[in-house]
Amino acid sequence: MKTIKKVGMFACISLPIALCASISWADSYPERPISTIISFGAGGNTDVGARILFPAVERELGVPLNIINRPGGGGWVGWTQLLNSSNNGYTLGYINTPNLITGYMDPQYRRDVDLDNFELIANHVTDYGVISINKNETRFDNIDELVNFAQSNTLTASTTGANGDDHIAMLKMNHHYATQFVPVHTTGTAEQRAAIQGGHVDVNFSNVGDTNMAHRNGDLKIIAIMAPERSDFIPDVPTLEEMGYSGVISWSARGIAAPKGIDPVQLELLQEAFITGMQDPEHLAKMAEMGLKVDIRTGDAYREMLEEEEEGVRALGELLGW
Repeated sequence: MKTIKKVGMFACISLPIALCASISWADSYPERPISTIISFGAGGNTDVGARILFPAVERELGVPLNIINRPGGGGWVGWTQLLNSSNNGYTLGYINTPNLITGYMDPQYRRDVDLDNFELIANHVTDYGVISINKNETRFDNIDELVNFAQSNTLTASTTGANGDDHIAMLKMNHHYATQFVPVHTTGTAEQRAAIQGGHVDVNFSNVGDTNMAHRNGDLKIIAIMAPERSDFIPDVPTLEEMGYSGVISWSARGIAAPKGIDPVQLELLQEAFITGMQDPEHLAKMAEMGLKVDIRTGDAYREMLEEEEEGVRALGELLGW
C-alpha cells in the first residue's frame, strides 16, 4: 500500500511548473521492483535481517525489494556499486558501520567519500559484539582462560573484514590486554561462522545476531559479550566489563541508504515504508527470534548516530595504523 497521497491537477496550478512536474513524477513511484544491495554474503546477519524485514516493507511500497549480494572488500564492493548507481530511487543499499566509515577514513584507500554521499533512510539493527570459541575447544573454556592463553600464544581470529567492528574489537583486546590475536578476514558472517564451527580458526569475533542461535543450540560457545550490559538473547553470557576487561565495547549498526540526490518525495515515502515495516509485529518477533536488535532511527537521529561513530573511529586512528 503506497503511503504518499496523490497531488491533484488543480493543486499544481499555483506551483512552479518544474516543481509540479517533479511531484507528479514522484507520485507514481515506485512503479517497478527496487534493487537493494547487501555488501556481504547471503546467509549472513545483514542478509537474514533484510529478508525478514522486506516482506513488510514490500506491502507498504507495493513492489518487490530484490536483494543483490555483493560481498568483498570489507563491504566496499557493494557500497561502490551503490554510490555509482542512479539516484532514481530504484537502487538502495544496506550500509554497515563502522565498516563503511573506516573504509572511507582509512587514508590508504584515498576514497573521496563520506556520509554526504548517501541519503540516509533508516537504521535497522544495532548488534553488539561477542567472542566465541569452538564447542570442542580444550585449551580454554572462558574469557579468563582465553586471555591468559592468548597472552602467551598467537591465535587466529575470524572477522567480517578489515577495519570492521570485529577487527577493531580484536585490536582493542591486543592493545589493552597484550593478547596475540591475528585476524582472518572473511567475506561475511556465514563464512565466518563456518570457520569457527569447522575449527579453521581459534577464536571468533562476531556479533550477537550472528552467533546466538548457534550458542543456544550448542554448535559453538560464546564466552563474552562486548556490550555495556548482558543481552536478553544470551543472558547466560557475561560482559567483558563484568569479567574485569573494560575498554572493549563493540557493535555493528546496519541501515538503509540511497545514492545522494534521490528525490525528496521518494525519500520521504521510503522512510515511511521502512519505519512501518520495521514496526510490523511479525518482523519484530522474527528478529527477536534471530537475536537481532531492531533499533529504528531516521533523519537527524540517524545522522547523529553515524557522526558519533565517525568520531569514535577517528580516535582509533593510531590503533588502526593511520
